[in-house]
Amino acid sequence: MTEEMTALREQPAEAADRSERPARKPAPAKKARPKGIGMPNDPVADLLTRVRNAAGARHETVSVPASRMKAEVARILRDEGYISGYEQPNPRELVLRMKYVGKLPAVSGLRRISKPGLRVYARKSEMPRVLGGLGVVIVSTSSGLMTGREAQRKGLGGEVLAYVW
Repeated sequence: MTEEMTALREQPAEAADRSERPARKPAPAKKARPKGIGMPNDPVADLLTRVRNAAGARHETVSVPASRMKAEVARILRDEGYISGYEQPNPRELVLRMKYVGKLPAVSGLRRISKPGLRVYARKSEMPRVLGGLGVVIVSTSSGLMTGREAQRKGLGGEVLAYVW
């Protein structure tokens, strides 16, 4: 051992700590981030995930931040019988009422197709079918959001947002 180390061993631990280390300033307190603020990068995927999670947890309602596109997706889900209804109690919130058949949710699956990193489009002649026509394709067209069947009837193509079954 070196002489310095022997000297440090002989000193009490408190004295050695004070002599070697400079006084530290306390770390500044971190600002608490408010919860629930901030938008996800993909609002439609966020809506679908919240509906999927609420159905799995058997919740009666699910609340999502409101937008016109989410309201249109909710309208399509209601019209196709996947949710029992929706309402907008204030301009910033959309509340969807879940629908159940016995104990099973009416929505058995939701899948986001066109994502911000990879957009997926379908022509009017190439509209996809979900489960051989048992499910629904949600399509964003020049005439607004609609199901794949409606888009085909009107002769429109567009961005394939999601599959619901």
